Amino acid sequence: MPIARPQITLDGDIVTPMERPYNRGTLQSRRTFARRYHAFFRGNRHHMPPASEVSDFNDAETPFFVGVDVGGTNIKVGLLDNEGRTLAKLSLPTDAAQGPEASVQRMGTAVHEVAERTGLKPEQIAWVGLGTPGTMDIPAGKLLEPPNLPGWEGFPIRDRLSEACDRPVTFANDAAAAAYGEFWVGSGRDLHSMVFLTLGTGVGCGIIVGGLSLEGEHSHGAECGHIIIDFNEDARVCSCGQPGHLEAYASAVAVVKRTAEALEEERDSSLRQRLQAGEELTPLLIAEEAEGGDALSLEIVLETARYLGVGVVSLMHTIDPNGVVLGGAMNFGGEKSELGQRFLQRVRQEVSARAFPIPAQNTSVNFAALGGDAGYIGAAGLARQAARQSARNSTS
Repeated sequence: MPIARPQITLDGDIVTPMERPYNRGTLQSRRTFARRYHAFFRGNRHHMPPASEVSDFNDAETPFFVGVDVGGTNIKVGLLDNEGRTLAKLSLPTDAAQGPEASVQRMGTAVHEVAERTGLKPEQIAWVGLGTPGTMDIPAGKLLEPPNLPGWEGFPIRDRLSEACDRPVTFANDAAAAAYGEFWVGSGRDLHSMVFLTLGTGVGCGIIVGGLSLEGEHSHGAECGHIIIDFNEDARVCSCGQPGHLEAYASAVAVVKRTAEALEEERDSSLRQRLQAGEELTPLLIAEEAEGGDALSLEIVLETARYLGVGVVSLMHTIDPNGVVLGGAMNFGGEKSELGQRFLQRVRQEVSARAFPIPAQNTSVNFAALGGDAGYIGAAGLARQAARQSARNSTS
């Protein structure tokens, strides 16, 4: 049975089926808001505290949205207000082996729990956003063949979650959701369009153009980890089985593989002693040795930046965004680290050397700001966007 969708007025008030409308007076009688509400179609993306920090509910602005970020290991759920401030959040294990039905029921319970932590009723959640790993059919709301979620193939996750939490749900790729989070309240909050690249086990991507997330006609938009940066016969093979993809050169798996190959060639490195002591070869270990002055480790890090820069230039020439944002776990310490700064500077140097002059001069390249919270924040942001579109349709 389809979920009855709440209507949202232009002032941000929620009218749920068979209920008396919630209005400003009703909400203020429960909580004293520090500021007056903005009209729903406005909303300032600037000058607010870090979005992933839990904010005081007394400062919140309606409507409210929940973001759900599904990973292979954990699921993050957060309640946000109309300004993108996190009001409550929690994490729970995915337990993918138990199957999608069981996990979705726990997601629905978690959606209600984050609302109740602030004193809200679940029906006061305007919309829920859901981000999951691909592959997927976004219009149908289905997972197709998600490699991190075996046994979840073909599962209609959007509609099942909507039934479990009794709220309307919008569905997105997890990297696209993280990209929207950075665009809404993170490093991209001053941008009109941006490319977000997430560096981890693979290379994920999200693209925002004119405030809209690019999904593509076949739900495969922004699969930029699979753009080709090497067409030679000996090109490295990507995890997807195809040669020459960016992910085969700039992912965490690729960094470890390239380093292992260099060590097999008897390259001198302090990494060897640490591996002989029983430590595992990881990007973090490589970063630590690079910071300590190991030449091979530093070479690997900066070479990774070069490969990434080549991919970034191709995306710049295709999309012409205001900025590029680099996120994910593999940031070599980020902007607070000297190594992270050198990594970022090397990406920028590659962009400057290869891109057309005007985009090279005017396209920012920066680290992400929201860390691991970008996914649920962006999912909530996409929910907000869906609610706004619903409100437009109801008034047209």
